[in-house]
Amino acid sequence: QVQLVESGGGLVQPGGSLRLSCAASGMIFSLGYMAWYRQAPGKQRELVASINSSGSTNYADSVKGRFTISRDNAKNTVYLQMNSLKPEDTAVYFCNRYIRPWNWGQGTQVTVSS
Repeated sequence: QVQLVESGGGLVQPGGSLRLSCAASGMIFSLGYMAWYRQAPGKQRELVASINSSGSTNYADSVKGRFTISRDNAKNTVYLQMNSLKPEDTAVYFCNRYIRPWNWGQGTQVTVSS
């Protein structure tokens, strides 16, 4: 069993920044190909960013240039640095393995509002 715990969300004004963390624990050999997702009220969960074992990254067009995904393999942790936040970034953010996802964590709420 693998547990995913997301943290770092909160209320921030437009233009502000947040850094999300995702800690994985349990029977993990390695994190592998990881990703951040988000789900806004009334919408489907969408892929925000991904990072493979080698550190190569990909981003949704909506966050490209504003968000940065990174990882610390020694800590089994993935991060999402979010800058220049917009109200449309408001959502619950989740992390998970990109291929063959584990059970989903609780997510962390990000609210961008003035």
